Amino acid sequence: MALKSFKPYTKSTRSTILVDKSDLWKGKPEKSLTKFKQRAVGRNNQGRITTRHKMMGHKKKYRLIDFKRSKNDMSAEIKRFEYDPYRSANIMLVQYEDKTLSYVLGVEGLKTGDKIISSDKTEVQKGNALLLKNIPAGTSVHNIELTPGKGGILVRSAGSSATIMGQDDDYTLVKLGSGETRKILSKCKATIGQVSNVDNKNKKIGKAGRNRWLGKRPTVRGVVMNPVDHPHGGGEGKTSGGRNPVTPWGQGTRGLKTRNNKKTDQFIISRKKKRK
Repeated sequence: MALKSFKPYTKSTRSTILVDKSDLWKGKPEKSLTKFKQRAVGRNNQGRITTRHKMMGHKKKYRLIDFKRSKNDMSAEIKRFEYDPYRSANIMLVQYEDKTLSYVLGVEGLKTGDKIISSDKTEVQKGNALLLKNIPAGTSVHNIELTPGKGGILVRSAGSSATIMGQDDDYTLVKLGSGETRKILSKCKATIGQVSNVDNKNKKIGKAGRNRWLGKRPTVRGVVMNPVDHPHGGGEGKTSGGRNPVTPWGQGTRGLKTRNNKKTDQFIISRKKKRK
C-alpha cells in the first residue's frame, strides 16, 4: 500500500500523510464476525479516571480475528482485504472449503484469490500457519503463540515480523523485531510472512482532531503544571523539571527498567537492543 499526501488547502492538510486505502473493501464488515465491544475509556465503575489520555473516539465494531488458525488441514481462499479500526494491520476475510468465513491478519504480498492453509506441517508459503519446529531458520513469521493452542499473541502489529534463528531441543529460537531473542516451545504455531500495512509507520496524523477520532485525549507536560499536580511542576520562569524524568506519582521513566517476571527470564537468550 502507498502513502497519500494532500494539497495544502489548510494547515492540517499541508502536513498530513496517510496510508492509501483504495485497495481495501469499501463495504460493511461481515456481520457474523463482528460484535459490539464495551469501552471503559479509562474510567472505573465510579466514573473516576484511572488511565489518562483516553476517550470514546469514533463508533466502531470489533472484528473477531482467528488468531488460533483453528481449522487445521483445510485450505481457505482470500475473499477480500479490509480495514480494522481496532488494530494497525489490515485483515483478510477468508472462506474455507466448508464455506465458513473467518477473519485473519493480513499478510504482506498476498492478494485476493490466493489460498492459505493451517497445518502442523505444510509448505512454507506466505499466509500458511504451521508449527515452529517445521519452519526453517531464516524464515520471517508473525502471529506467534506462546502457549500451544492458545492463539498468537506476539508480532501482530502492522509491518512487523520475527525471524526463526534455529532449534534447541523442545524450543525454537526466535528473534523479535525489538532485537530480543527468546526460546518458544516448538509445538507453538506461527504464520509465515510479514504483517500487512507496512507503510503505517510513515503516516503523519496532521491535526489534533484525528487523534480524538482514535480515542486519544491530549497529553499535558509535567513541567507546565503546578507542584501540587506533578513533581516537575512549579519553579520561576521556564524550567526543565530539575530532576530525572518521573511520572505524576514519582515513578521513574524514560529508561528505568520495570520488568519483574523471573518466571520467563529463563526463556530470554538476549535482551532487546538499546535505543541510541
